[in-house]
Amino acid sequence: LQYPVALFGTWRAGLVVVNVNPLYTANELEHQLTDSGAKVLVVLSQSAGTYNEIAAHTGVRHVLVTGIGDLLGALRGSLVNFVVRYLRRMGGASVPGAAGWSDVMARTPADYRPPPALAGDDLACLQYTGGTTGRSRGAMLTHGNLLANVRQINSWFAGLNVPGEEIVITPLPLYHVYALTCNCLAYLEIGAHDVLITDPRDMKRFIAELRRWKFTAISGVNTLYQALLQQPDFAKVDFSAVRLVSAGGMAVMPATAKRWRELTGTTIHEGYGLSETSPVVCSNPANQREFNASIGLPLPGTLVSLRDDEGAVVAPGEPGELCMQGPQLMRGYWNDPGATASAMTSDGFFRTGDIAKMDERGYFFIVDRKKDMIDVAGLKVYPNEVEAEITRHPDVIEAACIGIPDERTGEAVKLFVVTRQGVRLDRDEVREFLRERLAPYKIPRHVEFRQSLPKSNVGKILRRELRDQGGVPLIVS
Repeated sequence: LQYPVALFGTWRAGLVVVNVNPLYTANELEHQLTDSGAKVLVVLSQSAGTYNEIAAHTGVRHVLVTGIGDLLGALRGSLVNFVVRYLRRMGGASVPGAAGWSDVMARTPADYRPPPALAGDDLACLQYTGGTTGRSRGAMLTHGNLLANVRQINSWFAGLNVPGEEIVITPLPLYHVYALTCNCLAYLEIGAHDVLITDPRDMKRFIAELRRWKFTAISGVNTLYQALLQQPDFAKVDFSAVRLVSAGGMAVMPATAKRWRELTGTTIHEGYGLSETSPVVCSNPANQREFNASIGLPLPGTLVSLRDDEGAVVAPGEPGELCMQGPQLMRGYWNDPGATASAMTSDGFFRTGDIAKMDERGYFFIVDRKKDMIDVAGLKVYPNEVEAEITRHPDVIEAACIGIPDERTGEAVKLFVVTRQGVRLDRDEVREFLRERLAPYKIPRHVEFRQSLPKSNVGKILRRELRDQGGVPLIVS
């Protein structure tokens, strides 16, 4: 509950939000805080220890520490904080010189200042996404970008949503741009009741919440829907009031959509977006009755063009890089004009890096990921980042990272490693080295050692060849 309070309080003060993943390691957190120039940090006590490791290397001036139960009332909140810290053993830490959430909320400013006037092109949010150098970079989303996408979404689903009557289930974290715009902002505009699921991995409690509410909408990713379908009690959930089931973040598997329809009587509406586009670019229409494995049609005011490597528009049915233009498109990458320029076409379209096809009805289908990004249960893993960290190991010469199909998470990270001659590493050593530097979902599930990696004539490692080989070893050291 603290997130929306901090979010809207920050914007009301005319400041910029920098969303941070609480799963980040100290290394990842330090990069984002220093790159963004963040001055204030609002952090759960369970994540405060990570910040303490790198606090001296950041420009953060003020820290606000909060407990999970701080907005649940005095009695219930204290009980929740006790259970989380001591019974569930999730720990918690203090930050020297930090303020407590409850103390700050209890204060009344002596000199009330009216909110500053903001324009549509004023920066609202730095939403970090992966970069070609292996480090994440901040997509500059303006107030105009976010508001445009909210209006696009709500006009698109106007035939389904009833203002003031919607109850939406939100099992995705609000720091993720999908949940931020689609669940927090878009549903807020129509006066919806938003039910936040803090730990969707706890399926028993999750399903209990679903049974508690006469909900009308739910947003999620394929792996979440697949996991729900595997729970016996899920069949007891009442879907009679549900008007919209939306999915994004990763491809929806047809088998999941089919089983979902059979069990719930509702259709999964798949969409497509990126951090750079606030995020929604395309979605299946409100009147969709059957799942079609497409990402749908462009939202109102959005232009989509499929281009070949030379920038020419491809013919219908042919694959091309999905390029877009619209009011939801970011202002650029924070402190990286070079990356901003390279991401744009000469006629002002943004290169998404994803390969798609368009059918005769104008529906778009994603067929490949040009950027080599890996989807692990809807969380983005960028090969460059994993490769950059493992090559810090003194015994590793080079490495390549790919995604391979996985029934549980959609994709799993596979790492190919070349070591110094005469040196033998094992898989556990590689994973342990990376655990100190990367979030858990980025740790490779599969590690393969090779004497060499396939390369182009200019020495670039060819990840596509590794994928085409299907992970079958050529030469194993």
